[in-house]
Amino acid sequence: MTALTENGPLGLYYEEFDVGQMLVTRGRTVTEADIVQFGTLTGDFNPMHMDAEYCKTSFMGKRVAHGMLGISYAIGQLYQLGVLDGTILAFRELEAKFSVPIFIGDTITIKATVKEKKDAARLGGGMVKFDLRIINQEGKTITKAGITLLMASKPTDEA
Repeated sequence: MTALTENGPLGLYYEEFDVGQMLVTRGRTVTEADIVQFGTLTGDFNPMHMDAEYCKTSFMGKRVAHGMLGISYAIGQLYQLGVLDGTILAFRELEAKFSVPIFIGDTITIKATVKEKKDAARLGGGMVKFDLRIINQEGKTITKAGITLLMASKPTDEA
C-alpha cells in the first residue's frame, strides 16, 4: 500500500532528487536472530554465518552477517526515510564491494549520495543512481555499493 498524504505520495519524485544530495539513515544493530532468519529465508547456511565453533578457527574469528543481509538492510533503511515511499517504481541495478564484515552486535548506518540521474520518460520517470555506503559504529565502511532505482516522475499537474 502506498503511503499517501493529502498532497500525494510521501516519497520524492525523480525530479526532486539532486546530484550530490546525501541521505543518512539512523543506525540499526544486527542481531544473531537477524542472521539466523536471513539464512533460513535464503537457504544460505554457510558455517561462517551459522556455526560459532567453526568460526573460532576461521580468519574472521567469529560469525559474520551475510553480505546481502547488509545490502537488504541498507535498502530497508533508505525506505524508512520516506524518500522512496510511493514513488519508487523499480530496483534496477546493484553493484557492491564487501570490504569489512558485519558482526553480531554491529550497528550499521547508511549514507546514500545521488551520483547521477537519467530520464526514462517511457518508463514513467527516471533512473537515480546512488553511491551507497554501509558504515559500522566505528565509522568503517563495510560495503560500497552502487544502486540504481527507477523513480516516478512528478504528475504533470504538479510539475
